[in-house]
Amino acid sequence: MNLIFTFKRYLLLPGLCFAFLIARSQNKYTLESALKTARVNNPVLKTEKFYSGMAQADVTTARLRPNLTLNNQSLQLANSKYFPENTTWNSGKNRQVWWQLTKSFQWPNQRQYKIDFAQSQYGITEKNYAETERNLYLQVASKWLDVWATQMQLNLIQIAKSNVDSLAAINKLRLKNQVITQTDLMRTQLLANQYELQLKTTLQDYRNQLKELSFLVGAKDSIDIGSSDDFFARADLITNIDSVFAQAAKNRSDVQTALSTVALSDTNIKLQKSLAWPQPELGVIVNPQNTVPYVGLFGTIDLPFFDRNQGEIQKSRVMKQQAEQSVQAIQYQVQVEVQTAYNSFKVQQQNLEKYVNLLQQAGFILDNVRYAYLRGGTTIIDFLEAQRSWLETQQQYYDTLQKYRQSYVQLLFATGLINQLAQ
Repeated sequence: MNLIFTFKRYLLLPGLCFAFLIARSQNKYTLESALKTARVNNPVLKTEKFYSGMAQADVTTARLRPNLTLNNQSLQLANSKYFPENTTWNSGKNRQVWWQLTKSFQWPNQRQYKIDFAQSQYGITEKNYAETERNLYLQVASKWLDVWATQMQLNLIQIAKSNVDSLAAINKLRLKNQVITQTDLMRTQLLANQYELQLKTTLQDYRNQLKELSFLVGAKDSIDIGSSDDFFARADLITNIDSVFAQAAKNRSDVQTALSTVALSDTNIKLQKSLAWPQPELGVIVNPQNTVPYVGLFGTIDLPFFDRNQGEIQKSRVMKQQAEQSVQAIQYQVQVEVQTAYNSFKVQQQNLEKYVNLLQQAGFILDNVRYAYLRGGTTIIDFLEAQRSWLETQQQYYDTLQKYRQSYVQLLFATGLINQLAQ
């Protein structure tokens, strides 16, 4: 009984120490809080946000009207023999001055189409930003799951190592009492050393992944992840593939961008057709000639015999055809992505349910074999095999759980719902 109590104590204390080591970080992120933090602090998103400001500036530019144009021409009489009597070179009688003030006038529909076009471009910029967010959230969620999986792997290896370490300590005493052979002790120590190497490698992977997650969320301090499962508890709400398709058609930012591009193409066609009409330039002229005042009107307009903006009109129509084709391609892509993501999610959900009994069986077998071994009822080989089987079952369970969670994240990404969860 004392050996079993000592064995369990050795198993518990390292696990508690490791849990304290993992939990000491001040900044813990659940998956949902990591997404929300990345939305505000990610450096890539901060850079992309400036495109919205530039697109908004284009709207301001489209609203502006043409400036006035001031033109001056001064002609000075160059030969003094032609000067009138009693005048010098700087006399107004020896000079002609031309002042011209004009302004280009846009047709009302031209200006409005420019504004509509700029506003449509601004809307597309906003949707492109949302698409950048969607892809970033997938990166953040995937990296968070990598950190979580590595953390679970660390816990398992630590528990297994503590289990074998405590057994090795007990076997040293049993060897002194000649209860076991030297080979039994060496087998135990060999497995403990293997776990030690795995622990070091996995711990470094864990630290590296935390650094990568820290960059994605835009955190400057050291971070850690929380253990809350609230984010994944909502997965049970996804039961109907039809509703999933409807969500994707409504929420996917790339679909909205494609539809907006078609609307932009329509506006561009109208704009290019309006630009086929030349813009008149009108104004007034003040023209003192040798001190004799003249005033007049100025007007000019292109004669559209050759250039009627045919190329840009043709180009705008081709761009609309391209946009319409893009909508069809993206809608088909969404259908495929959602269907495959949903199928993978359901399969992983079923696989996860089957592992509950396997975990219980592996734990029950390990407890019974350990109990029998400490009482001399079985060999060290049986115990080590049970220990390996338990660890493999645990690792397979967490691998399946990670795949299940990843499939859920992929489904949220495919439907576009991941953007809403980060708000």
